[in-house]
Amino acid sequence: MQIRPFIEEDSFAVVELWNKEATKYNYQPFTEFSFREVFIDHRYYDAECMWVGCKGDDIVGFAAGCSGDDLPLGDIAGYITTVIVASTFAEAKHYDALLECLEERFISLGKKQADVLFFNPVKLKWNIPSNPSHEHNNAPGISKDQPLYEVMLTRGYVDRATQCGMYLPLSDFTIPENILEKEKKAMELGYHITFFNSSIHTNLTSLLSVLQNPQWEKDVTYYMNQNVPIVVAVQGTECVGFAGPIIRQDNGRAFFSGIGVHPEHEGYGLGSALFFRMVEAFQSADCDYISLFTGIDNPAIRIYQKAGFTVEKEFSILRREFRHE
Repeated sequence: MQIRPFIEEDSFAVVELWNKEATKYNYQPFTEFSFREVFIDHRYYDAECMWVGCKGDDIVGFAAGCSGDDLPLGDIAGYITTVIVASTFAEAKHYDALLECLEERFISLGKKQADVLFFNPVKLKWNIPSNPSHEHNNAPGISKDQPLYEVMLTRGYVDRATQCGMYLPLSDFTIPENILEKEKKAMELGYHITFFNSSIHTNLTSLLSVLQNPQWEKDVTYYMNQNVPIVVAVQGTECVGFAGPIIRQDNGRAFFSGIGVHPEHEGYGLGSALFFRMVEAFQSADCDYISLFTGIDNPAIRIYQKAGFTVEKEFSILRREFRHE
């Protein structure tokens, strides 16, 4: 296999390769248009960070990555998006050769490490294995069933975390009795779960600030100002927790930014109550399903499973550091 830089005229052949090989691992197929949207037309596109492997006139391998100093960890890290190789050439040496091209580009840019991480701005959609008509909008790492995963471990990448892709169809969702009981006990202590009403409820903005998640602060504030429904836990009129916003995407998927409870009000079951009431709100909004990621060691996974979520795929977050080489 000979490796050379990707040129735009390769797009048709790369799409064919992707649709034959990557879809085996539930990644969504591309058209030439959608391939261009994802890999070329984004602001972090780097022509020197896309490579193809060739056998004669045939393209049998493809590798893509990106970097940007303004990305999270962008001053020290380059992001690996994908490496795929035709099954007839799926030897470790071919994956290694394509990975090396990406790593050398990162090193030339002064990066100290290569990361497979959800901060990568290039989003790869994947289909839910148990219901391929439903999709998730991003893969936060390398699907563990890919040959690439084992190759990266052998190459010196460290498996830093496992993210579970979870899925819940909403048609038969009901709130369990024990959650309703928890919510009742919280109500006896003066808490109430409801929808945010700016004319009644206070302190949602300061709650978001206390939770110290800049993305939540930005997104939830935006949706709050747009009057998009947000589920809140309140004590009196003061917001002490939130879940949402409640958004139905065009594909029927439920979208929300996050769930958070003020540290001073933890321990009363508010997080669980917020989550289940949020799921109920999505059901009422005619959403078809929810898909989300959570760390395999996150205690919240038990709440998701209690709600009926299943683990559909596992993705690994990986890193290789260059500085000792």
